[in-house]
Amino acid sequence: MLWVKAFHIVFIASWFAGLFYLPRIFVNLAMVEPGSIAERERLLLMARKLMRFTTLLAIPALGLGLWLWLGYGVGRGPGNGWLHAKLAVAVLTLGYHHACGVLLRGFLAGGNTRSHVWYRWFNEAPVLLLTAAVIFAVVKPF
Repeated sequence: MLWVKAFHIVFIASWFAGLFYLPRIFVNLAMVEPGSIAERERLLLMARKLMRFTTLLAIPALGLGLWLWLGYGVGRGPGNGWLHAKLAVAVLTLGYHHACGVLLRGFLAGGNTRSHVWYRWFNEAPVLLLTAAVIFAVVKPF
């Protein structure tokens, strides 16, 4: 079980690294001057590659978490409300990941309507999600 847990943590950290950086690319994309085609294309290429890579990291992260939950019975029994909260955070993180994909498709279509300031705030969500997940998994407050 410790190997599964170790790799789960590695893939979660890697997934979140991508979720931390992808919105930063969105900030830069939102700041590109209208005539800077080469800069825009370079940032879009980076964003597409990072989105693909981040998605590939999310799959084993979630799969290993599922393995811990179903295969080893982690979080079963009384006093394991922390796991339900952590699962809610996982669902919210998947939603955030999906939102990043939707935003990227908007940039690719040339239809971005949000400012770089909005993306700076959007970029704070994964920090809060990761903090909550770690607190629920380590402290197990309920």
